[in-house]
Formats: sequence, C-alpha cells, structure tokens
Amino acid sequence: MTGKTAPAAVRSTYRHGDLRRALLDAGIQLARDGGPEAVVLREATRRTGVAPNAAYRHFANHKELLQAVRSAALSQLAVAIETELAGVTTSTSAAEQARAALRAVGTAYMRFAQDEIGLFLTAFSIPDEMNGVEDKSKAGPGGLNPFELLCAALDRMVVTGALPPERRPGAEFLAWSAVHGMARLVIDGPLRKIPREKLDLLTQRLLVMVENGL
Repeated sequence: MTGKTAPAAVRSTYRHGDLRRALLDAGIQLARDGGPEAVVLREATRRTGVAPNAAYRHFANHKELLQAVRSAALSQLAVAIETELAGVTTSTSAAEQARAALRAVGTAYMRFAQDEIGLFLTAFSIPDEMNGVEDKSKAGPGGLNPFELLCAALDRMVVTGALPPERRPGAEFLAWSAVHGMARLVIDGPLRKIPREKLDLLTQRLLVMVENGL
C-alpha cells in the first residue's frame, strides 16, 4: 500500500457535462418499460453509472425527474401527432382537410397510447400546473404540445366552416375526454384484450362520433 488514492474509473455511460441528459434518458426508458411508478432517481443513477449524490445537482428529488420525464413523454406524443398530421391529404376541400386533421390527432393519440403504454401513462401522471408559463419541453418540432395541437385542429375546423363558431368553446375538453377515456379502457380496462385490428376500427368510429357530436 502506498497510501495514494486510486484514480476514479472513467465512466463511459454519458458524455462529460451531459449527465442531466443521461439521467433523463434513463428515466425515459424506465417510464417506457414500467410507467411512472418505475421512474426512480436512484435507479436512473445506477443505469447511468454514477453515484446517487451526483444526480442531485440536476434533479433535486424524484418528483423533478418524473416531471422532466413526463415533459419528454408529452413531447414524444406531440411528435407522433405531428407525424400523423403530415400525412393528411390535401386533395379534398379545406373543410374536409380540417376534419381529417382532427381525426389524425385522435388517431395518433390512440396509437401512441397502445404502442407506448408506459410513456402514455407517465405523460398524464402529474397534473399540469396552470401557471401561464409556456413549457416547450412538452412540445413537438412545431412548438405545440398535444393539447395545443388538438386546439389548433379545432380552430382550423372553425376557420374552414367545418365547425360552427358557437360550438367551438370547450370542444377541446369534450374531444380529449372521449379519446383519452377510450385509451385508458384499452390500456387497463375491459377493452385491453380486443384485437388491434378491431380496436383500430373502433377508434375511427369513435373519432367520427366525436367529430359529428361537437
């Protein structure tokens, strides 16, 4: 023994100065695999390869990590919606395009709920704090979060004449409630064992029902 301290092992699990991103990525994977309950700060540090104390410089506690993971999940949902919207045909009338865009929002929402159950549940695991501060970490490339994309689709319906202006107020809450309710029935309710092909058909019927009922 020489009394000298052995040099710390060089960690290869994250780039220097990017520990926060590495911890967030670990948290996102935990959420993807097990939902919000699986997002544990100590487990994120273990997967990242750092001591638990190192994480506190970036996330003060479990809630801060979960909030960051939740924002990332909402952002991924927004990306899925934007991708679906990009595929809406432009060969029909403006009103029909607006209707198709609204259905695209709902289609992407349901598909994300089925394909990314853990992230979907995490996205809605913490109530939004309505403090008027715009949080772009929840948005997609277009700068809108999932709720804002829904609102934009409804506004477009009004502009094109597909939805009477007097029926626009509150329509986002009605549409969201209907689709989110079905998503939860599919994830952990009585619809969870229905074949995917049949669920896809039911989803489209639901979206038409929502569109006609607004």
